[in-house]
Amino acid sequence: MRILPIAALCAVLAGCVSNGETVSFKASNPQQQALMRDGQPALVSRQKTSLVLVKPAARQLQANGRLVFVVGINNLGRQPVEFRVGQVEAIQHVGGSDFSMQVVSYEMLVQEEKNRQVAAAILTGIAVAGNSYSAANAGRGTYTTPSGRTGTFYSPTAAAIAQGNAAAQNEAMVAATVETGQRNMAMLEQAVIKDNTLMPGEWYGGQLHLAPPTDQAGGQKSYTIVITVGTERHVIDVSQGPAGV
Repeated sequence: MRILPIAALCAVLAGCVSNGETVSFKASNPQQQALMRDGQPALVSRQKTSLVLVKPAARQLQANGRLVFVVGINNLGRQPVEFRVGQVEAIQHVGGSDFSMQVVSYEMLVQEEKNRQVAAAILTGIAVAGNSYSAANAGRGTYTTPSGRTGTFYSPTAAAIAQGNAAAQNEAMVAATVETGQRNMAMLEQAVIKDNTLMPGEWYGGQLHLAPPTDQAGGQKSYTIVITVGTERHVIDVSQGPAGV
């Protein structure tokens, strides 16, 4: 199973900031076991030909924020099995009703990052234009003599220094914007779970992103994640609420 850069991806998505909510798991059948992994709650679900391990990607979740879980899948059978993100289901339970929660796919996250990069490029362009305008007017000024006469002056040396500084700052801002976008895309590619064929004995895993559950006035939220591996459905019951409650 891949080692996931969880902290780095959280910086990209800004969805793992601690804001006082934690999750817990409840084993729903004898083939499941709720346990702790490195101080965090987790659940192992085992069926005839597959095993699924689920844990939160952060020790605390942001209230009303997007959910991120780390999912590990092991093919216990003798034949390849298919995992499809499109078959993952998430259902919130409120009173006696069930409500679907959106599974945020890798493709959706990539599009969000592309949109963020467009916005960042626009802001960088505005900053570059401002720098260039200021540099173009550098070296110019006004003066007033003791007798009260006023006038203007121009210093080519001051203008050249300002324009050189602006060019260096503009280049750095553009490079930083491009580098951040490339780094964020690479992190998404490495960390987010995608469709995959698991060969016999193979582990596969990644981060599963879900839309936030509906707020329950600060109380406990209950939802179920269903992860299908081949023909086997692993039903994961989750409770989420304020830390320490």
